[in-house]
Amino acid sequence: MFVVTLKFSANRAEAARHMDGHNAWIRRGFGDGIFLLTGSLAGGAGGAVLAHNISRDDLDARLREDPFVAERVVDADILEIAPGRVDDRLAFLQG
Repeated sequence: MFVVTLKFSANRAEAARHMDGHNAWIRRGFGDGIFLLTGSLAGGAGGAVLAHNISRDDLDARLREDPFVAERVVDADILEIAPGRVDDRLAFLQG
């Protein structure tokens, strides 16, 4: 499981130009069963993605396909988590 933060970079002004492509990238992530959650970071700092059912290499490749990443609108940081104890509602994450 991965937590990805997408923090705005100095190229933030280009966000509006690439928003449609970024939203299509997000829809594809959900459609492929990879993304569990996306949302905004507090204070307008960027966004975050919770991803699973994907290897780190494949996630890196998927991130490179995000127009926000490709056009350096955001800098991506990935935190990998090996779930240990989980609430029953999230048991699928341990698989």
